[in-house]
Amino acid sequence: MPEQDPTAAPSPAAVPGPVGALREIGFWLERARAQSHRVKAYRRAADIVAALPEDERAAHRAARSWREIGGIGPKTAAVIEQAYSGVVPEYLTELRAAAEPIGAVGKPLRARLRGDLHTHSNWSDGGSPIEEMMGVAAALGHEYCALTDHSPRLTVANGLSADRLRRQLDVVAELNERMAPLRILTGIEVDILDDGTLDQQSDLLAELDIVVASVHSHLRADSDVMTKRMVYAVANPNVDVLGHCTGRLVEGQRGTRPESSFDAEVVFEACKRYGTAVEINSRPERRDPPARLLRLAVEMGCLFAVDTDAHAPGQLDWQGYGCERAVMNGVVAERVINTWPVEQLLAWTRSTDR
Repeated sequence: MPEQDPTAAPSPAAVPGPVGALREIGFWLERARAQSHRVKAYRRAADIVAALPEDERAAHRAARSWREIGGIGPKTAAVIEQAYSGVVPEYLTELRAAAEPIGAVGKPLRARLRGDLHTHSNWSDGGSPIEEMMGVAAALGHEYCALTDHSPRLTVANGLSADRLRRQLDVVAELNERMAPLRILTGIEVDILDDGTLDQQSDLLAELDIVVASVHSHLRADSDVMTKRMVYAVANPNVDVLGHCTGRLVEGQRGTRPESSFDAEVVFEACKRYGTAVEINSRPERRDPPARLLRLAVEMGCLFAVDTDAHAPGQLDWQGYGCERAVMNGVVAERVINTWPVEQLLAWTRSTDR
């Protein structure tokens, strides 16, 4: 998908090939929060076609025998055949027409965002390779995008050990050479452990461009315990962003979950004092922090990061949700760290006096 107005839905190439068409359908379905099994059908078919040798593709195209391949059903086969015939597949045309801009109220802020500081790939619990995630980020107009897969304690999310994270850094370095001018920022979403320490080696955290620290366990601890835990984490000089601070879920397939209990004034004062941005998490099922806490963080002079927490390419366009909530609650662009040029952002994250 080519670069475009970041406040609008993507406007991809008019007639993509079959692999591009299947992946773009996956993008629009993810963006629209469709059931995951629907998305996976199109992404799986795209991977299957992409992996076929050219002679096998030619043979199936001539025989119109796509449905003989495991993993390709009647709907995905129709997309492939229509794309090969030189027209935009009917289903893709429908999805493009149905897409609407996300978060109209937040459009001015979205236009000023230069990147996303919280995303996941299939190295942890995301659904797509790093290169595909970052290619979509570039197409959405990002100048930079942080890759922040989970840390090792979150085994359910296939969190990265120190060795796996180091291997990922090598992959990111190679991709940065190929994907310029997009800058892929090295990062992690590191678990805040019960005592407030972080779930990764401190020397390795210090090497990363962006560290998002989040609570994922024992979310029902009492307020004093949770407050101390969070303050200790945001005071850590390696932490740049406090992720989805209340841990709540307000809708979605995982059900709902109440907010964690903590002294928000104390936590936000620590964020301000130690130079840790408060994340405005754009995921529709999180909407974290809640409006009252977001307004409190504004009043207390905190910095912010409007992030998608994307686990799939189509979710990278969810920043509009977070921008809308930010604008509605008084957040100004100058206090959103991902409106800053990458040089300013990295100077800030690396500073020992912020």
